[in-house]
Amino acid sequence: MNVEITPNYSYIFDFENEFIHQDTRVWMVKNWTYVFYYCGIYMAVIFGGQYYMQNRPRFELRGLLAIWNTLLAMFSIMGACRTAPELVHVLRHYGLFHSVCVPSFIEHDRVSGFWTWLFVLSKLPELGDTVFIVLRKQPLIFLHWYHHITVLMYSWFSYTEYTASARWFIVMNYCVHSVMYSYYALRALNFKPPRSIAMLITTLQLTQMVVGCAINIWAHGFLQTAGKNSCNISEMNIKLSIAMYFSYFVLFARFFYKTYLSTNARKGKRPIQVTASSTATSGHQYIDSGSSLTGKSDVQSLLAGGQASSKIKAQ
Repeated sequence: MNVEITPNYSYIFDFENEFIHQDTRVWMVKNWTYVFYYCGIYMAVIFGGQYYMQNRPRFELRGLLAIWNTLLAMFSIMGACRTAPELVHVLRHYGLFHSVCVPSFIEHDRVSGFWTWLFVLSKLPELGDTVFIVLRKQPLIFLHWYHHITVLMYSWFSYTEYTASARWFIVMNYCVHSVMYSYYALRALNFKPPRSIAMLITTLQLTQMVVGCAINIWAHGFLQTAGKNSCNISEMNIKLSIAMYFSYFVLFARFFYKTYLSTNARKGKRPIQVTASSTATSGHQYIDSGSSLTGKSDVQSLLAGGQASSKIKAQ
């Protein structure tokens, strides 16, 4: 480990110390087509599942929801604790350019590198959020499955390139998911956090989108001035990332307005219930009155606000 560009961790686990980033990258590059198979299976399962559940009673699954959300919360908290120190360290000692253009968080830091790899892999089990929505017969919106698919594909693609700016996206996603899934877990366990917490989570998600767009703008500027040899990010990656973050921001902002600022919201009328899950790149979801991920008709993860449709899925 290059101690000059990595933080001084108080403890490093054996599985982190044994991480070899070259091996995982080779596997991801060699099997890049897998991500399309996973997305195809996912689509077949959720839409086939909706058809199957049409004339069947919904499942409650409260106990499983509590376990599911607790596990995802614990994973996200651990991921945030193991990746955030690296970002803070390079910002303090090497500046914004390094944080956006130099992939030392994978190439020189085995701790951050290991949790970066796990972050990409975690986008697969997170697809299970939608299974709960289908089995509980909750409405699905377009952005839920759109978000899951795009985040999975983008994360896989970025890992094969060692996209340097991804350190920002990963840390933000881990942090937001830490709060979000903890909130879901509490709701599933019949605790009742104040509604202001749901509003805070949506605000955090909106902030994540703004920062994501800003990082991409900086990355574009650095790439133009420093060149590809000094800034490890591709033009294609920047275009894909900013398009995703901007689309998420627009939809989240729309949901935020309808849920908290519109006339109906001020009168206490709740929007149609929808739920969604994280995500990515983030954890892109809305929080309000939904129930599929929390087991409570008071929480809602609506992935970026699109129009609710009981046929489409709901970070």
